[in-house]
Amino acid sequence: MLHAVRETQPHPSKPFQRLQEPALECRNVVKEYFLYQQRTTSLREWVIRTLLRHPIPAGQSFFTLTDFNMTVYKGEGVALIGDNGSGKSTVLRLMAGIYQPTSGSIHTFGRVGVVMELGAGFHMELTGAENVEIYAVLMGLTRVQFAFRFQDIIEFSGLRDYVNIPVKYYSSGMQARLAFSVAICITPEILLLDEVLAVGDQGFREKCLDRLRTYHSEGGTLVIASHSFEIIRELCSRAVWLEKGVIQMDGEINEVLDVYQSASKSRTMSGQI
Repeated sequence: MLHAVRETQPHPSKPFQRLQEPALECRNVVKEYFLYQQRTTSLREWVIRTLLRHPIPAGQSFFTLTDFNMTVYKGEGVALIGDNGSGKSTVLRLMAGIYQPTSGSIHTFGRVGVVMELGAGFHMELTGAENVEIYAVLMGLTRVQFAFRFQDIIEFSGLRDYVNIPVKYYSSGMQARLAFSVAICITPEILLLDEVLAVGDQGFREKCLDRLRTYHSEGGTLVIASHSFEIIRELCSRAVWLEKGVIQMDGEINEVLDVYQSASKSRTMSGQI
C-alpha cells in the first residue's frame, strides 16, 4: 500500500516556504480497466485453453485514465475534483503504488502516507496495535521511530481502550480514526486522502482538520480527493478537475471549482444527470 522512494531532510523550524521542487510526478499515465467476456475460473481450464490455443477474449475497456500528466510540488495542497467515476480514486491509488499504470510513469520523492476507503490496508483479524505496527514497517520506520510515534497515534485516535481488539470489531468510525491517525502521525512528506473526512463524528473531524492545517503549514504536501468544497478550499490552493479519466482543468482552486460547479449545474438543468 505504501512505499518510500527517498527520504527528505526534516523541515526547518522557521515558516515553510513553498519550493518549486517536485514531490510527485505523473508522466503520460494511462490506466485501463477491461470487462472480460469470459474468464478462466480454474487451473484445469487455463491448461486446456493454453494447449488448444484458445485465448480468453478480452472485452472492451470500460474506463481509461488517459494521458494523465501532473506535477505536485513540495508543500503544495492539490484537490482532485469531479463526479463519481471520474477517476479521482484511481489517480490516488496510482500515486500510492496500489495500482500500476498500464503505461507511463509515476515518481514520488519522500515518504508517502495514504488514507483510502475504510479498512483499506487493515488485516481484520489483527488488533489495532498490530495493524499500526505493520503500517509502520511498510513505511520504513525503525523500531525506535515506531516506539516514539506509537503513543501519539493511539492518543490521537482516542482508541486506547480498543487497541488490543481485532479491527473486524471496530465500527466504521473507529476504522477511520485509526487509519487517519496512523497516516498523519508517521509524518509523511506526502499525504494522499480519499474522502476520509466524510466519516466519523464532528469532534474527530475537527481534530483531523486541525492536524492537517498544522501538517500543511509546516511544509507537508497534500493531495485530496473530495466532494467537500469547504475543506478543499481551506487546505488546497490548486484543483484538478477530472471527467471520464481526462483532465478538464488544472488551476487555482476557486477558479476551477467555479467552472466545475457551473458545468455541473448546466448538466443537471439539461437532464444529463
